[in-house]
Amino acid sequence: MINLHTTGGGQASCSPAASRVSNALPLAESQNTQLSYAQAGVDIEAGDRAVELMKSAVTSSYNDSVVAGQGGFAGLIDASTLKDYKRPLLATSTDGVGTKVAIAQAMDIHHTIGQDLVAMVVDDIAVVGAKPLLMTDYIACGHVDPVRIADIVRGIAEACSAVDTPLLGGETAEHPGLMAANEYDIAGAATGVVEADAQLGSHRVQSGDAIIALASSGLHSNGYSLVRAIIDHAGWDLHRYVDEFGRTLGEELLEPTRLYSPICQKMMANNHNIFEEQGLHALSHITGGGLGANISRVIPAGLCAIIDRASWRIPEVFHVMQRLGNVEWDDMEQTLNLGVGMVAIAHLEAADTLIQIAAQAGCAAWNMGHIAKEDECSHFNGRYISGAKGVDAGSCLLVNRYQ
Repeated sequence: MINLHTTGGGQASCSPAASRVSNALPLAESQNTQLSYAQAGVDIEAGDRAVELMKSAVTSSYNDSVVAGQGGFAGLIDASTLKDYKRPLLATSTDGVGTKVAIAQAMDIHHTIGQDLVAMVVDDIAVVGAKPLLMTDYIACGHVDPVRIADIVRGIAEACSAVDTPLLGGETAEHPGLMAANEYDIAGAATGVVEADAQLGSHRVQSGDAIIALASSGLHSNGYSLVRAIIDHAGWDLHRYVDEFGRTLGEELLEPTRLYSPICQKMMANNHNIFEEQGLHALSHITGGGLGANISRVIPAGLCAIIDRASWRIPEVFHVMQRLGNVEWDDMEQTLNLGVGMVAIAHLEAADTLIQIAAQAGCAAWNMGHIAKEDECSHFNGRYISGAKGVDAGSCLLVNRYQ
């Protein structure tokens, strides 16, 4: 049996789990009126149709760890491989894709947003060195449009397959009266595992380490409230063809977030070939808060990440957004990724190897700076960031000007 989502009071609709829907307001005009779930706005048949459309995509994400045939209330994986770990640490993360869903809805293109969701969740647990074991998702909508829901889930499932992570559980909830018929929002969670003594993080970072940038695929899934405000201010239509992009504005804005987890796993594997002190030490997923806020989170107190802005050319989409909205570069820098989606911090001797690993996976990478002692930062002029996101950690100094 295939474990699927459910919607409308427990009717199957897409990966494993049970469902809840919001209580609709009474529709009866008199005590003699008979009410039904359909009259309340929940279409159980549409949910069943969505199941059939997404079934093959969901099961295509399964790997040998999935235990099928146990019913539709929970998904199961065989965790016996954890016995091979000396001290397995489970890592978990949950996230959404923010207001990027508004662009997908306006363009009526729904099959790409799923990769954004997987990237935002799975790439977060990659930061600690964890290998993803499973993912679950949640879709809330005003009305279940079977084709639209199936497109969303297909995108999630295909991205899960790309990072070898089964889409094991989920929920599709229809919320009539709470959301408009064409509105939806998505969220997801992932669980992974890392050997305790292989965990990445600030405890490994040392002065002299190299800071390696991994290119983003575009805006990814952060800062879309600013982006949408810029577009609205400029009066640009999403179907407008933009020469700098070579495609429409909407198509550029819907470019899916790059999946870094497989690259990070290969970088982790390189640690087994050398002394770990001379390998990969930490990773930082560049999401909300931009470069400075996210990099400083993985720097230990007393050290500073010095980032050379001149080491890469910012992709055109960021320049276009900056010009359209006349946005201050400080605002751009603390809101958008500016072309860097993941950062690796490693021993200087490992930098070239890690850059090559990324390149072999089709992701441009380059040396963007180094780790220094905090008192060395006073020798540079730039934007200094510390204490971001409430983390008691090190700092980040961004120097020079962007290309």
